Amino acid sequence: MEIIKDFFVNAFSSRIRVVSVVFGFFAAVLISRLFYLQIINGSEYQDNYNLKLEKTESIAATRGNIFDRNGNLLAYNELVYAVTIQDNGVYSSKKERSKSLNSEIATIITKLEKNGDSIDNSFPIVIDSSGNYQFMYSGNTLQRFRADIFGKTSIDDLEYNEKLGFDEATATPDQIIDYLQGEKVYNISDEYNKKLRYEIMVVRYNMGQNSYQKYISTVIASDISEESVAFIEENVNELTGVAVEQKSLRRYTDSEYFAHIIGYTGQISTDEYKERSATDDTVDTNDVVGKSGIEKYMNDYLSGTKGHETLYVDSVGNTIAKGDYLAAVSGNDVYLSIDMDLQKAAYILLEQEIAGILYSKISNIKEYNASEHASSSDVVVPIYDVYYSLIGNGIIDTNAFKDENASATEKAVLSAFETKQKAVLSTLKSQLTVNNEVIYSDLPREYQAYSTYIVTKLKSLGIFDSSLIDTSSDVQTSWTSEQMAVNKYLIYAIEQNWIDITKYETEAKYADTEELYNDLVDYVIDYLSNDKSFQNLIYKYLILDDGISGSQLCLILYDQGVLAEDEESYQALSSGRISSYEFLRSKIKSLELTPGQIALDPCSGSTVILDTKTGEVLAMVTYPGYDNNKLANSVDADYYSYLTNSAANPLYNYATQQRTAPGSTFKIVSSTAGLAENVITTTSEITDLGQYTKVSNKPKCWIYPSNHGSINVSEAIRDSCNYFFYEVGWRLAGGDGNYDDIKGIDNIQKYASLYGLDEITGIEVEENSPHMATEYPVMAAIGQSDNNYTTVGLARYAAAIASRGTVYNLTLLDSVRDSEGNVLESYSPSVRNQVDVLNGGQWDAIHYGMRMVVESLSSFNNFSVEVAGKTGTAQQVKSRPNHALFIGFAPYNDPEVAIATRIAYGYTSHNAAAVSKDILSYYFGVSSTEELLSGEANTVSDSENEFTD
Repeated sequence: MEIIKDFFVNAFSSRIRVVSVVFGFFAAVLISRLFYLQIINGSEYQDNYNLKLEKTESIAATRGNIFDRNGNLLAYNELVYAVTIQDNGVYSSKKERSKSLNSEIATIITKLEKNGDSIDNSFPIVIDSSGNYQFMYSGNTLQRFRADIFGKTSIDDLEYNEKLGFDEATATPDQIIDYLQGEKVYNISDEYNKKLRYEIMVVRYNMGQNSYQKYISTVIASDISEESVAFIEENVNELTGVAVEQKSLRRYTDSEYFAHIIGYTGQISTDEYKERSATDDTVDTNDVVGKSGIEKYMNDYLSGTKGHETLYVDSVGNTIAKGDYLAAVSGNDVYLSIDMDLQKAAYILLEQEIAGILYSKISNIKEYNASEHASSSDVVVPIYDVYYSLIGNGIIDTNAFKDENASATEKAVLSAFETKQKAVLSTLKSQLTVNNEVIYSDLPREYQAYSTYIVTKLKSLGIFDSSLIDTSSDVQTSWTSEQMAVNKYLIYAIEQNWIDITKYETEAKYADTEELYNDLVDYVIDYLSNDKSFQNLIYKYLILDDGISGSQLCLILYDQGVLAEDEESYQALSSGRISSYEFLRSKIKSLELTPGQIALDPCSGSTVILDTKTGEVLAMVTYPGYDNNKLANSVDADYYSYLTNSAANPLYNYATQQRTAPGSTFKIVSSTAGLAENVITTTSEITDLGQYTKVSNKPKCWIYPSNHGSINVSEAIRDSCNYFFYEVGWRLAGGDGNYDDIKGIDNIQKYASLYGLDEITGIEVEENSPHMATEYPVMAAIGQSDNNYTTVGLARYAAAIASRGTVYNLTLLDSVRDSEGNVLESYSPSVRNQVDVLNGGQWDAIHYGMRMVVESLSSFNNFSVEVAGKTGTAQQVKSRPNHALFIGFAPYNDPEVAIATRIAYGYTSHNAAAVSKDILSYYFGVSSTEELLSGEANTVSDSENEFTD
């Protein structure tokens, strides 16, 4: 004990020893604690550390289907494989981050394209067929996109950006692309080719739309091949954040027939996101929403309810555990009032009729001069216009002429073009020199076209500000009267500051006018050398000069696969055994080349069919249609470029948006007004004198110098007698001694309004408002003045006539049903108003007149169903054919359906009546489906083309 006692006394007698003991004790405690944490409970704490990163991921709902009235599927979903990317990498700098992401994306894109796949692309700038950047949007939508690019909250905040050297509000596609690909944004190396740089930028932009949030996947490409799936899965460890996932794509059945009704889906836009997220916190920036048509209108029903899943991830984003899970609820199904079979048949029949008109009007001449001909009915289509349309309307891909595998014919045409282009640009540069004195009117017509194009293009590019032009100046007057040289005009425009020199000259403020002008000429020549539209203009005159032949262009249709392989026809063309004129006419007749592709008058039309007893829309056809499959999910840039540049304007809904004068179809309104206001009776007669002299313009009846004699209202409808309805319009305005324009227009508007012609019909797709006449009641009474109506509006009008006055608010919808088929919501047309101003005898007189109209049409000869109707021919300009219209209903004694058909620039109303008869024949089963839907142009009677009403 003594020994122990001495040890402790000696040990604590030294401070150093005391401190050492204390430190030793604490060290033992720490070591034991560390042992406890890392060895005994290390696994548990490691798990707790990993589980600190928690993320709730939304689960997209399956979009509901769209069906026709009979349950035929029109829009549905298809599960496909998609390659996705997450920004999960850890980077030391922004530059390293861009380089790594760009390299990885480039690797994936290259492999995908090698396997025949392509990236999802809804970026608002596309590369067009000539390799140039082109905006997909215009107007406010384009400005919103520019604001998003430059990080502005509002489009009003767009301004001149000194660092970038251009105005954000007018930034060109090239300027935006250069900005995004530059060091300040995505820093994409110029070692990649133009197309790959663009595609990398698109993916980076899409990732940016997700604000680069970790664990939010961005789709690179959808519906990828098995080879691409295998590549991704085999290299998943080397491709950071890249995975293969299942994705639902929207698909459409028989798309071209229904595209304008159904619309399409796409990724939510910035404006849509802001609007929806304000009231719904489940909205994401990568949501898919309806962009147009029923897809847009019924989006809330179709989109369903998202689910969610809680994920626990480690510090590099790897999922290590899953938590709460809530399944998504599928969207509801939407049923339309449309009959799929009737819609398809009406579309095919309308196309056949338009093709027949075009076929009959193609003439073997170079050019048509409208001033040399008497009327719109004399307009013909020169075969050289058809040749040019093959290039100008994008049927032939001129860029393919440069491919290594281009045919001998393609190479020959390219050589001819390049020689012509060189000569044109050289001549233009000479004409644009400062000292040139040749005025516009003295230029060859070809170079007049080029000069006009230059000035117009400078204005469209924002270089020439047309809003600054002093229209009263002598120089401007000389230019508009074609008495000034284009170079003098442009020099004057620079001096007057009409031209923004900063758009093409970086040091403009230090240069004099001549230097600025010379720089402008260099800019113009350089721009034109790569401008697709100008190249097409050169092709036009190359064709007119026979620098390339029609036969060469026809052969290229086979070379490029536009026409199916046919060795016999190919050899016949090559040897000259068949002319290009006859060849193209035959292909139009067989619909191997369609009016929508050719895009020459006529190339568009519409027809709407309603159930007269219920007001339901059974068919609403617009021609030409388009493939909405190529716009949904991801935009096919080449296809979108074709649609937006096509002269036939396939994206335009001719049934609901095109407004033209109704022509003589309006005479039923005038008949109603005359009878209701007691200015005529069913038996009173008016004598047609041929020319109406009570008003200053002294209009003539269409039959002048002949006349219709003394006729009553039914006979006036039958004969479409303009003189009779001039007098009705005169009497509605007060008549002899009391004539008042305002009173007459008020009366006409009153009865047009009763038929619903003063407002839209209520259908769920974009619809232009009608326009009732506001002046000249005598002319308005025959459907002229400034009357303008849509086809769907005329169809409602026809249904109201058929039903003796019931005007409906229309709908394209039938019902909304859940996945079990239970009806959640029903839709049906509602009665807007009743035209109750006529008695039974007056309705009889109108109906009888319409019945006699149809009896006088040869296209209805021996037709087993009694039809009543009214033709209408509306002239827009004398240099183009008239619009052809027909409204009608059937059967005559107990109407079931009403129809309105318009063929834009369709020459005569008989053509619209003929296709309406075919559609009614299909509906009532009068002729066999095979006989009607022949797939060949309908023959058009020349005698009927002479008729004008």
